Amino acid sequence: MNRAAKGPELVVFDLDGTLTPSKAPMDGEMARLFVRLLSVKKVAVIGGGRWSLFREQLVTPLLRALRGDGAAAARHRRAILANLSLFPTTSTALYRYDRGWKNVYTLALPKRTRREIKKAFREVFREAGYLHPEKTYGPVIEDRGTQVTFSALGQDAVAVLGKRGVRLKEEWKKNNTPLKLRMAKMLAARLPGLEVHAAGFTSIDVTRKGIDKAYGVRQIERRLRVPIRKMLFVGDALFPGGNDYAARRTGVRCIAVRGPEDTKAIVRRLIAAR
Repeated sequence: MNRAAKGPELVVFDLDGTLTPSKAPMDGEMARLFVRLLSVKKVAVIGGGRWSLFREQLVTPLLRALRGDGAAAARHRRAILANLSLFPTTSTALYRYDRGWKNVYTLALPKRTRREIKKAFREVFREAGYLHPEKTYGPVIEDRGTQVTFSALGQDAVAVLGKRGVRLKEEWKKNNTPLKLRMAKMLAARLPGLEVHAAGFTSIDVTRKGIDKAYGVRQIERRLRVPIRKMLFVGDALFPGGNDYAARRTGVRCIAVRGPEDTKAIVRRLIAAR
């Protein structure tokens, strides 16, 4: 096993493409492994999706894996979930469990700023000659309050199409990633006071300046009182230009994965190493 995966006190995961397919729920095997990991480690998840997506993709499958009746089962659920910290919309918000999920902080963008971001997206589409797919599912530009996100196939592609939606997103990523990265650079030039991330399979996220996965890792250090040297970051986009790459700036130990199956292997090893 890679030395970087031994002995962390806390493990930080990306969500889409690392723990789950893009915008799809965590599968049963991953949920069971995740419960086992949470029984021996603190865990944080940082992703670009809004809180409602975190609930669908991560929280609901975990609760299924933790299903049980009686006081002992309830105590076990509380103990497991207390070890989990969730950072949706690229760490512009934090949720922790205390007899229910509690919002610790939210960093909303002003309405005027969100309007400017949407306008900049439209200008970049025209300048890049980008043509939207003939069929999209839900908003292509979504205002998440703390973040504005472009999703090439629409925000609801997986919700509407299921596994076919995941396949379409994978196909779009394969064919259009260079164009997406170019559009992200063009957008960043128009929005110098904001942070632009080429995220997920088909997305570009815009947040407050300085808000990225490096910010999330530092928030974990500050709020959970775990030094960065005792963390491990696992993500599928740790390459330059990827939305996990910013985490490397903190000096956190990193392991790159190609998808959820790679992540399962790492989780098994972390559980075995304890």
